[in-house]
This record gives sequence, C-alpha cells and structure tokens, in this order.
Amino acid sequence: MKNKVLPVGLAAGMLALGAQYSADAQSAVARTDKGLTAVEGLKVGHHTLTERPTGCTVILVEGDGVPGGVSQRGGAPGTRETDLLDPLNMVDKVNAIVLSGGSAYGLDAAQGVVRYLEERNIGWKVGPLGVVPIVPSAILFDLGFGGNPKIRPTADCGYKAAETATDAAVPEGNIGAGAGATVGKMGMGRSMKGGIGSASVTLPNGLVVAAIVAINAVGDVIDPQTGQVVAGVRTQDGKGLADVRKLLKSGALIRPTPPRAGENTTIGLVATNARLTKTEVNRVAVMADDGFARAINPSHTSGDGDTIFALATGRWNGEANSSMVGALAAEAMAEAIVRAVVAAESLGGVPSARELGTVPARFK
Repeated sequence: MKNKVLPVGLAAGMLALGAQYSADAQSAVARTDKGLTAVEGLKVGHHTLTERPTGCTVILVEGDGVPGGVSQRGGAPGTRETDLLDPLNMVDKVNAIVLSGGSAYGLDAAQGVVRYLEERNIGWKVGPLGVVPIVPSAILFDLGFGGNPKIRPTADCGYKAAETATDAAVPEGNIGAGAGATVGKMGMGRSMKGGIGSASVTLPNGLVVAAIVAINAVGDVIDPQTGQVVAGVRTQDGKGLADVRKLLKSGALIRPTPPRAGENTTIGLVATNARLTKTEVNRVAVMADDGFARAINPSHTSGDGDTIFALATGRWNGEANSSMVGALAAEAMAEAIVRAVVAAESLGGVPSARELGTVPARFK
C-alpha cells in the first residue's frame, strides 16, 4: 500500500538566514516505501538545531545488536569506532550508527546515543561492569553555513534524536545531519542545497535492502536513471546548472588547489534484513560505495570524507549472498542521494533543485 506523502523541512520554529520554517510551511516528496526503516529491526531519529542549520541523525538497532561494516573512501574523514567494524577485530555487534553535522565537533552526538543505550542496558556485555554500547559515527562539515560555526550538534542532540527514533517512513530534506548540507562546491560560491535522503528495494522473495544518506558533496548530483544533473554547480547567472562534467573537460575548473579538506563529505548507511557475517556486511559497504560514484560526480575527492556504514539485521529467513545484497545496496544508495536533493529546500540564498526546476520527472 502506498504510504502517505512525507513532510520535510527544518524543525518547527527555526529562524535561519531570514527564512522561518514551521510544520505548516514544508515541502513534500511523495514516496511508495519507508526508506531505511523498510528493513525490520531499525529505527531512525533526527534532531535539528534551531539556532543554525545543522543536526544529527541516529539509526537504532532493536535488540542486542547486529553485524556492521564500513567503507571509507573520501580523503578527509571524520569518524568514530570504525576500527571495531574491521572483521579482524573482536566486536561483532553494532547497537546504533550516528550521522552528524558539525565537523569533528559533531562526533559528540554519538556520546549522547551511548548514554541513551546504557540507560536501557543495551550494548556489548562486559560482565558485572554492565554494557558498552557500540555506536560508530561519521560527520560532515557544515560549519560555514547559516550562522555561528560554534553552534554544532552535541551529546544532548544525539540523545534527543535517539529518543525520537521510530520505524515510520524516514523524513527527508533539510533535517538532521542534512540540515546544513550543500552540493556542487567545485563552482566556488555557486552551490545548491543538499540534505537527507532514504530509499529501499524490496524483492518478491522478501529480501529488503535500503539506504540513508546525508549529502554534502563537492560534486554534482546526477540521476543515474537518466544522466541528468539534479543539483550542483550553477551557471554564472545562478539560474541553471553548469554540469561539472563539462566544466572539468573544458578546463574551466583548473586551479592550483584542490577542494579544502573536510569542508564537504557524504555520509550514509545501507542495511538489509538478510543474515550476513561481519566480513560479508563489510563487503556490502564496499559495494554500496558504487552508489556514490553513480550519483555524485566527482566523488571521493581529497576534500570529501565519504563514509558508508552497513548493517545486516538477519530478520529474513531466505538465502542471500553479499554480492547480491551489495549490488542492491548501491542501487538504493544512488536513489537515496537523488531523493536527498529532491527533498531539500532552498535556504540562506542557496537554491534547491525544486527552486531551479531540475527535479527529475519521476518525482514531480
């Protein structure tokens, strides 16, 4: 059955850059799936700050935890606990994943989720000492957007996001970790609004693979279905899309310095209801990275900290291999990236795809 149209936007009452956002003034993107929460056993919660467009997004795992993996290919990562996800290392269960704005400061949000889980006795069992919640995290750089850069997600933000986490359809756009995200920054001042997106694929046999992403890329967002640029570097007059692929080939973007490290980054997570080992779920994360390359051009630059986490909840009894799941994860991730810029709203003089009229026909 088709789900209701989702509202998207910043938290009610936000005053930012002269634009007021409220529950009564939000855009919407129709969808026929729930996004990441189509994978049974996962909940998603966002917390968006009202003082400046930034925030965090928390993915909670029901129960004692599930196998997790990670692929980190960007040149300027900001992460926490990713070493634990290496198949060579002991811990084999993840309790939550946190995606956050605020650059390295935003890693604090994960500590709030640790506190939330410890209060509920959820985490890696350490005998009479209790539990240690396993909460890997990744951040994106949004400090230069929308106001005071000292306003960034804290541990309390992570706690609040965890409190609001549900298995309902995932809200998208200018929310959570995507609140202050922008794309198309190879154009030096001609960027567009990024955000949060989520998508899922469900096979007739019951296998589900889904993705969630906060896109804040140096590159343009390309719709893999058509090759159309959806959001990215704008033309000199700001009214159209320049297409970074053409700019690169023409030499128009040649300059002595690369994108500044850490000021961008796309972070996300893919998940499946299949049963996979820790080694297999790491392979899924690696393959899901292909979704970045399909929908972002260029991706994995020296100025991006691109990171993808992966989870396997094991709620489905069918047989699936990591190669099949990884291929579907790349598809879901690419679609989630496109959805993120389609759902995003113009903010602070940075236009959205909807404002420029570049939304793919299938979303209209």
